[in-house]
Amino acid sequence: MNQTSEPADHLADSELGRSALLARALVALTNTLVRQFDVVEFLHKLTSYAVLLAGANAAGVVLADTYGDLHVIASSTEQTRLLELFEVQGSQGPCLDAYRSADAVQASGAAAAERWPQFAPAVFQLGFQTMAAVPLALEDESIGALNLFHASEEPFTDGEMFTARAMADVASVGLLQERAMRESRMLSAQLQHALTSRIDIEHAKGVIAHQTGLTPDEAFDLIRQYASRAGRWLVDVAHDLVVKRLTAADITPPGAGHDRVR
Repeated sequence: MNQTSEPADHLADSELGRSALLARALVALTNTLVRQFDVVEFLHKLTSYAVLLAGANAAGVVLADTYGDLHVIASSTEQTRLLELFEVQGSQGPCLDAYRSADAVQASGAAAAERWPQFAPAVFQLGFQTMAAVPLALEDESIGALNLFHASEEPFTDGEMFTARAMADVASVGLLQERAMRESRMLSAQLQHALTSRIDIEHAKGVIAHQTGLTPDEAFDLIRQYASRAGRWLVDVAHDLVVKRLTAADITPPGAGHDRVR
């Protein structure tokens, strides 16, 4: 297995110091350009690193879909997953605030109960007293949030919040990079399809021009008009002309005719 994809429990067993463990975790969170990259596994690693390195007893990740709705993607425990589902469904809690503001938030005890009156009691019932979240964001684009919970009412320290934010930032870069690569591959496929389609259209224009004596522009107009009348895509009509499933006579409007059709 690639060293950058080591699970968090392996890092915990290492004799490396905390700074070195954090560095290795950050490296692991950049490893998205692998052949079998899996978003869910990647974010489960993020929750494990958060528990290991950011002082959390439990952690979870929510991601936004294309409509901006949040979905629970990964969690360090089943309890955390249920908490996050309750948080998302109730539209209240630290992960929603962090996602919307693109800034870190945290609260504990009475302050948490006042800020999130529906969500906080559910957190307390499971034995957690402090809850926090850092955004998964890059510049002005927020794509989700990392939730943190621990049993003490002591707030997460500045260092712990910095660590969580650093891991979330690196994960965000990795996720957006993977998305850009996926979109780039899709764009390349679309461009290739467009080029192939354009070749078919140019070929079809030549076929019609040869069969009718029309100019290429006139031939193109004839093809477009037929595609419109038939309710078909232009590229499909062009392809049928190229492979001789259609001829100039087939696409000529009834009664119009072309004296030069050969």
